[in-house]
Amino acid sequence: MLNFIDRQILSILANDIKADLGVGDDYLGFLYGTAFAVFYALFGIPLGKLADSWKRVRLMAIGLTLWSAMTALSGFAKTAAGLTVARIGVGVGEATASPSAYSLISDWFPARLRATALAIYSSGLYVGGGISLLIGAMVVEAWNEAYPGGGPLGLVGWQAAFLAVGIPGLLLAIWVLSLREPVRGEIDGLPTPEDPEPFRGFLRELFQVIPPFTILGAAMRGTSALMVNLAGLLGFAVLAWVMTQIAPASAALLPGIVSDQWLFLGIGYYAVFSWAMGLKARDLPTFRLTWGSPAFLTVILGYGMVAFMSYAGSYWGAPYAERALGAAKSDLGWFLGAPAAVAGFLGVILGGRLADFLLERRPEGRLYVVMFGLVAPIPPLLIAYTTDALVTFYIASFFANMFSASALGAAAASSQALVLPRMRGLATATFFLSTTLVGLGLGPFMAGYVSATNADDLSFGVLSTLVAVPIGLVLLIAAMKLVPAAGASVVERARAAGENV
Repeated sequence: MLNFIDRQILSILANDIKADLGVGDDYLGFLYGTAFAVFYALFGIPLGKLADSWKRVRLMAIGLTLWSAMTALSGFAKTAAGLTVARIGVGVGEATASPSAYSLISDWFPARLRATALAIYSSGLYVGGGISLLIGAMVVEAWNEAYPGGGPLGLVGWQAAFLAVGIPGLLLAIWVLSLREPVRGEIDGLPTPEDPEPFRGFLRELFQVIPPFTILGAAMRGTSALMVNLAGLLGFAVLAWVMTQIAPASAALLPGIVSDQWLFLGIGYYAVFSWAMGLKARDLPTFRLTWGSPAFLTVILGYGMVAFMSYAGSYWGAPYAERALGAAKSDLGWFLGAPAAVAGFLGVILGGRLADFLLERRPEGRLYVVMFGLVAPIPPLLIAYTTDALVTFYIASFFANMFSASALGAAAASSQALVLPRMRGLATATFFLSTTLVGLGLGPFMAGYVSATNADDLSFGVLSTLVAVPIGLVLLIAAMKLVPAAGASVVERARAAGENV
């Protein structure tokens, strides 16, 4: 919950930040999406490895401390650059959460209950995202009323809101340390002994994914690996340059955001490419069951299209209603944020239960729920961002949130079922690459950029993200054909790649 409170509170604060820092919608989309997503994704890889080899409970507590501290520091930002740096720190800290949590839950619950268990965990994300609007609105309005010209240390309402949600996480980290650390893989009959040198693998992954060390890592694998790495570096650099050149001039007040967007993403995609090539050389079984598995890739990329639309809609909903429909911040907290928490909770729980139900009847059953989460939000999104009635916007947003949330537990459980227990942390980190570098890194920015280049038309911006639907349909249809055979042959394919299992 705190993970998404700290992440999503930017939504209710967006218009205040825009006015105080003199930025545009494209920067706000970049701040919420790309600046966070790239570092969340990159550090999620080595931290996913550490979750597969070290104490997951300790890792979660350390990460919670870091992202909570960086959220609080966001409250002292005076410039766009300072706020960006703080949000990068939040991304690094939050990268510890899901690899650790998914791995722990998979060792606490048997396979037949995992989609439900993961859905319950995931409901905290939606509850946190929803109540962040309520908390943010209450803090901003109360602070600005008490201190119209700025309060202690010159802080204004949106800065106080960051402090209000960041500090409690430092206390919660102590409680997290009391969780039980289960034996890895024991519940599946595949107990895995503890790694005697857990940080060696973490550092190896860190140096394989963080540029420019990626070049040295490739060189250590040989000349051919170095040439492939350099070719990837050149290719992503050219792609970033091309995207910057073809994008029309932004209407934002802050220059350079378009180039920053593609520079950040270019670095992120190149780093992931470097890591994947290194993983193939270091751990062929894990590579074959993740990056080398069409079934795994179609599942995570198919869900990435759900995240592309979902992140854009959930982030821009509050700024749109405040700006275009005249909603008050306090009303948004109660009528958009609180219902969003309920909608997300209901969607992810019901979707998880339905996914487990369908799996008992068809091996690809969970993927029907993912496809539902892609298609079902289209009508309510169209209604929400074309109506002039605020109540209609609230109701339509509720159903859009609920329908999109239904896909998460099913997609997560589907990806976990395609790997061995020792690979779950890295598989989770790879799964979240699609939700971050594809969904979070592109969706909110696209909506903000389209808005900024069309006279701040947020309706047009959010609805432009529906371009992801046909792409997602193709990926999920392919996944339905591939997943049954892939799920039934996990152990055999791992053995063929050299796994001793």
